[in-house]
Amino acid sequence: MSTEQTLLTEQEIQAKKQHKAELIAEKKKFNVTWEMLQSYGRQLSERLLPANQWKGIIAVSRGGLVPAAILARELSIRYVDTVCISSYDHDHQREKLILKQANGDGEGFIVVDDLVDTGNTAHTIREMYPKAHFVTIFAKPAGKPLVDDYVVDIAQDTWIEQPWDTGVMFVKPICDHK
Repeated sequence: MSTEQTLLTEQEIQAKKQHKAELIAEKKKFNVTWEMLQSYGRQLSERLLPANQWKGIIAVSRGGLVPAAILARELSIRYVDTVCISSYDHDHQREKLILKQANGDGEGFIVVDDLVDTGNTAHTIREMYPKAHFVTIFAKPAGKPLVDDYVVDIAQDTWIEQPWDTGVMFVKPICDHK
């Protein structure tokens, strides 16, 4: 391959990266606060009663860790395990990688994640734990049929900013910008 062809390839790669960044910037965002997440988690917990029907919770790491803690508290479930599937890099999806999984087929367990988006992770969860009760806090249309329950409908083109991905910062008053 000549240097000119290599440069063209590099330019194409940069153009694709720029285009992807522009698409992400154009997406609608739904900002979730800690208070909202707590409230949604409690709503989901009420739907999972009676608590004694569950052997435990399997949290999908990392997004399902906080919802799992909320469910465990509200349902007084002491056994919490994890399945570690990497499919996001902050603001975009990538290939799945299974880092750790809980034993069994999921019978008697709640599997919880923060969100079902395209359904890619959900398909993997369903294959790994076919007898589990799979729940999320948020559900987008493409993934919604794959979960047993969820709390909040989210448009497919909306990016969810979870509270653990954001921080509070100082913003100048509007009059200081002029």
